[in-house]
Amino acid sequence: MSITQDLVAARLYENEDAVVSDALRHLLRARPDLRISLAVYRYQRQELSLAKAAALAGVSWPQMREILIERGVSLALGPETIEEAAEDVEVLRKHLGPLP
Repeated sequence: MSITQDLVAARLYENEDAVVSDALRHLLRARPDLRISLAVYRYQRQELSLAKAAALAGVSWPQMREILIERGVSLALGPETIEEAAEDVEVLRKHLGPLP
């Protein structure tokens, strides 16, 4: 029996997917370098906007922009849809806090 199966059998998790999800969440929390690399990868695949990549990486928008530039990633600035623009605005509002 595997460890994931043991954790489910001990009723510590509902199923093996829950074990893996929890393990990945803890891994990414403990390894900021992996969060950043994942954010860069997903940004390159156009799965994330710059603001969402920054949120995933746990860094500010300007920091994420610098990370991408340092890694030679072309920046695709500007949202493609109104929904993406609204999401970007919300992420920035959360990051910047209330404006005076």
